Amino acid sequence: MVVRKGVTQQMEKGKQGLGSRYHSIRRSLKARIDKASSLDGGWVFIKNHNLYIYRARSSASTRLHCRCFLTGRLGANYRYFGPSRHVPREMDHACCPD
Repeated sequence: MVVRKGVTQQMEKGKQGLGSRYHSIRRSLKARIDKASSLDGGWVFIKNHNLYIYRARSSASTRLHCRCFLTGRLGANYRYFGPSRHVPREMDHACCPD
């Protein structure tokens, strides 16, 4: 399956924008949830937890993905190097054919 790079990059930029927009809101709600124990302030806990849950789903930081900067591939990326696992392999085959 070929990844359409423009579409995926646009989706990732949208998720990054939502993440930065809702970051402070999520952080403050999480702090309120941590302060309200389930025994002392049960309703406060539930109210804040529901507010936290029903934020835009794509604004969560776990929704962001590492993508290969050359191919746009989602999985099997070298985190500090950038490309997916296919890129060094293809470079090796182009350089030294068997």
